[in-house]
Amino acid sequence: MDLYTDHGNNHKEIPLPAGRLHVFANDEIFASLGAKVYDMADNNLRIPGNIHMSYTPDAHVGIGTCIGTTAVWDMADGYVSPSIVGSDIGCGMRVHLTPLSKEDILDKKVRRELIRAVEKMVPVNNRSASTYQDIDLEKVVTHGLKGLPQQYIPDAYTPNRKTSISHVENAQFTFDTDYLEYIQSPQWGRGKKQIGTLGGGNHFIEFQVIEIEEEQREIADKWGMKDGQVVVMIHSGSRAWGAMMGREYKKDFEIWMSKKGIGTRDPNLVFAPINTDEGQRYLNLMYSALNYAVINRHMIAYGVLEGMKEVFGSKVEMPVLYDLMHNYALEEKHDGKSRLVHRKGTTRALPPGHSLNATPYQETGHPVLIPGSMGTASYILVGQSEGVKNYYSVCHGAGRIRSRRATKEQVTVDEFSSSMKVGTDEEILVNHRSLQTILDESPQAYKDVDQIIDSVVGANLATVVARCRPLAVIKGV
Repeated sequence: MDLYTDHGNNHKEIPLPAGRLHVFANDEIFASLGAKVYDMADNNLRIPGNIHMSYTPDAHVGIGTCIGTTAVWDMADGYVSPSIVGSDIGCGMRVHLTPLSKEDILDKKVRRELIRAVEKMVPVNNRSASTYQDIDLEKVVTHGLKGLPQQYIPDAYTPNRKTSISHVENAQFTFDTDYLEYIQSPQWGRGKKQIGTLGGGNHFIEFQVIEIEEEQREIADKWGMKDGQVVVMIHSGSRAWGAMMGREYKKDFEIWMSKKGIGTRDPNLVFAPINTDEGQRYLNLMYSALNYAVINRHMIAYGVLEGMKEVFGSKVEMPVLYDLMHNYALEEKHDGKSRLVHRKGTTRALPPGHSLNATPYQETGHPVLIPGSMGTASYILVGQSEGVKNYYSVCHGAGRIRSRRATKEQVTVDEFSSSMKVGTDEEILVNHRSLQTILDESPQAYKDVDQIIDSVVGANLATVVARCRPLAVIKGV
């Protein structure tokens, strides 16, 4: 990409035939972006009335839209696009603090015992069903965390320390529940069976040890974080409940577009005005998927805690630091105007004092959770006020540089094994018996997370509070 405006601070603005694209990336990452990502952006910009379109440094080709996209329309006369939401609606990150230190799980035998204990409580096999049959699916897709039975809220009996509900981006998304009538019986059955299940692909549970940035010790202390502390990071989403929305309602949008005679060069990019029946049905049911996603991560964490208790005793506590989602379209106020902000593979990074911060994080800004690839560090950051230039959006991960098929063809098990430090005292343990089965999730499939973080920090979108080094990983089977 030769012609662009360089605003400095890792911010480039690229003129495309249909509009302007903002890219937040350092020079190395920017140079690595291929022509296909710009073609996809140009298609997205052909949706009428776009106000803002950007890529974060993890940007890579997706279906209809690149992962790493933030796209904004006005609520009054704008558009909604399931393609710019993504299939795993509400997929997100969650971090829990533990009382453990690195020394407590340095022994490989302890980590293996911990992996086995968690696997007993969290279904990681795609064919395994949820063990939480007493959870009312309609209640949780309607009320989110507030719809869970009290026995699944670990801190329900300690109101002054009840972080399960308060330390999340949203405990409940409200919507017109009449739209739930569109959900067919098989979908209700499948949704019920997947509550508290991990899923495959890039979803994971990871035990990490944190290193606090010297300049951010005050904020880390306020968040309850300290050097050498073990934390649990979880990545999962709305499972089949959210995936169904993408499949079923994509057809509605295609029919609407056909009737109006509009579209783009990409048949996978669908959209309709917010105020149409198609737009309203999708948005309302999307909110049900957001509720499903947050309770699913919560129940995964509940299972992890039960596993921790089996290994370290019944008094172990695991308060949530934060739960933060990506893959959604939300109404937000920006400059006093109502906007529909789509974030596909991007996530909020609100600065201190922003009104949308969860109450416990009004003063400091909320934790921003950016995982690396398996075998590399993840990061906890906090948003900066300059992030307004990107609607307070940052990336949600490192971003792939190779497809799953290409990774299997180009990366060897030995290379993967080396990156996991197999056979050394620093080995990152994984629940799979053979690395061959998860080769497509090796670090070599992803961009360098340190370059991603350098891009975000250099763009003044967020600043690093802590670096999280992996010790043990649980992946879907």
